[in-house]
Amino acid sequence: MNIIERKNYRGVDLPGAHLEKNNLIWANFQDANLQEAYLIKANLTQADLQGANLYRADLRGADLRGANFQEANLQEANLQGADLSNSYLLEGIGTNLQGANLQGANLQGANLTRANLKGANLKGAKLQLSNIHLANLQGANLQGANFQGANLHGANLRGADLQAADLYVADLQKSDLQEANLQEANLQEANLQGAKLTNVKNLSFDQLSKVKTLHNAKLDDKNFTLLNEQYITA
Repeated sequence: MNIIERKNYRGVDLPGAHLEKNNLIWANFQDANLQEAYLIKANLTQADLQGANLYRADLRGADLRGANFQEANLQEANLQGADLSNSYLLEGIGTNLQGANLQGANLQGANLTRANLKGANLKGAKLQLSNIHLANLQGANLQGANFQGANLHGANLRGADLQAADLYVADLQKSDLQEANLQEANLQEANLQGAKLTNVKNLSFDQLSKVKTLHNAKLDDKNFTLLNEQYITA
């Protein structure tokens, strides 16, 4: 089969297929089985991967701008350095990216609403202005990730490593940051209204004093002693 000449691969069974560097712009991979497929540096711009099985697929450096991953299984997929900017990963119960490697990936403006990113590696990833509403990032590696202006409203960040992460102007309302590591994280103008901050690690007065609001946030007693009343008002 000449994979390059085809555009409609809906429902095809291609486990372990070698599709490195293929030009697959606008290709239809709905419900396709691409488990453990090699898609290194493939061009999948605007591709439809709705419902596709990409379990452990190798998508390093792939161009996935504007691609549709609704209901796709990307568990343990390698997306290191991939460009997922403006891609669509929203789904009713969340796209499965559990344990995926997204180190250094470009997710600017991506829709990750309710996505399952539990234990994923997002070290150094670009997530500016991304919609990560209600996503599960429990235990994820978010070291040095850029969340400037991102919507993390209600996100599960329990136990996540946010060392040196940039959360400037990020919306963290009602997010769960319990046991997260916030060492040197930039919380300037971040909205932490109603957020859970109990047992957080390495949270300093300097960081707390720069947030936009901590109204109704749940803090440890030790953190209350660091604050003046002005930082707890709406």
